[in-house]
Amino acid sequence: MPKLNENYQNLEESYLFAEIARRVKVYEESHPDNKIIRLGIGDVTKPLTKKVIAALHEAVDEQAVPETFKGYGPEKGYDFLRNAISDYYRRNGAEVDPDTVFISDGAKSDTGNITDLFAKDNVVLVPDPVYPVYVDTNMMDGRKIVYMNGTAENNFLPMPDDSVKADMIYLCSPNNPTGACYNKEQLKVWVDYALKNDAVIMFDAAYEAFVSDPGLPRSIYEIEGAKKCAIEFCSLSKTAGFTGTRCSYTVIPKELVFTASNGKEMSLNEMWNRRHSTKFNGTPYIVQRAAAAVFTEEGMAECMENINYYRENAKIIADVLKKKDIPFTGGVNSPYIWFQCPNGMESWEFFDYLLTHAEVVGTPGAGFGENGKYFFRLTAFGQHESTKEAMRRFDGLF
Repeated sequence: MPKLNENYQNLEESYLFAEIARRVKVYEESHPDNKIIRLGIGDVTKPLTKKVIAALHEAVDEQAVPETFKGYGPEKGYDFLRNAISDYYRRNGAEVDPDTVFISDGAKSDTGNITDLFAKDNVVLVPDPVYPVYVDTNMMDGRKIVYMNGTAENNFLPMPDDSVKADMIYLCSPNNPTGACYNKEQLKVWVDYALKNDAVIMFDAAYEAFVSDPGLPRSIYEIEGAKKCAIEFCSLSKTAGFTGTRCSYTVIPKELVFTASNGKEMSLNEMWNRRHSTKFNGTPYIVQRAAAAVFTEEGMAECMENINYYRENAKIIADVLKKKDIPFTGGVNSPYIWFQCPNGMESWEFFDYLLTHAEVVGTPGAGFGENGKYFFRLTAFGQHESTKEAMRRFDGLF
């Protein structure tokens, strides 16, 4: 009989969005003719852009003839895409070596799989509230998890506590779920803390394209010293609508070198390359061609049109919350709006109330941690008309 990984017993019975789907399904079955508006899961609604579609078609045609057919590609990704990503970083104020860029099928996969590089007895520091994947994947490995409090008082941007010693630190900016963004000075404090503690920062920059404030960093590599302590995860899911197309990139600088227990220096870049080539056969060629189209001048301009569309939705949501004097964060440099549940309700109570009284689906803050118990998340990824209708219904409740 095999010995099982008993750490799975420590996980919540159901993943957050699975529980949301279950509750919505129950309601739909008893109200089959009613129209539910979904502003919960962070899935986009705008289709892929013209440049992306054209690149996909061209790549598919290439696969139809022997002269340009592609089979297995390099596990790290094709040079044309890694070079394009490096250029994109440079345009946004950060220098990233193409050889440190790894192409994958999603930031969610890489943020979870990166734990393969680290021993089970590392101490993990995560914010609360937090994207559940950071917590769940480390609980699966049995690591000790320490939480740092994100609250309204610190604008949901917790800072390091020198009395806490951590080995692995998870940061997300713009943040999921709160929409809060660290500035350069705050990230410098985090980088210095990591260097002081010989720790590594897992920096999730999946929403960097939504940053509109020129004073806010879009990459941790804009911060001095970050290449010695930080791994960055990025995604095309929200930047370019690739939630169903699947493409992401992870940056692991060559400066990330740690000493093993036997005294041997080990490079995280080389370790991930070894892991990547063993457990991953590469992102499809046609998807990488589509991704490369995103990083052209015209391609990024088309993507920004969609992002601006979502920003308008965020403003629609924010305007109603302001009208109701409901405190919130996010919605400016992020597609997420995080607000305090009205009338002192807890978040799952408010979820059910909003579903049954307005037929609007959001995300209860409790699913992101204890500090989200009285908060709620709405996303700006809907259509204009449905977002307006959802907030009209919301407005009529309070």
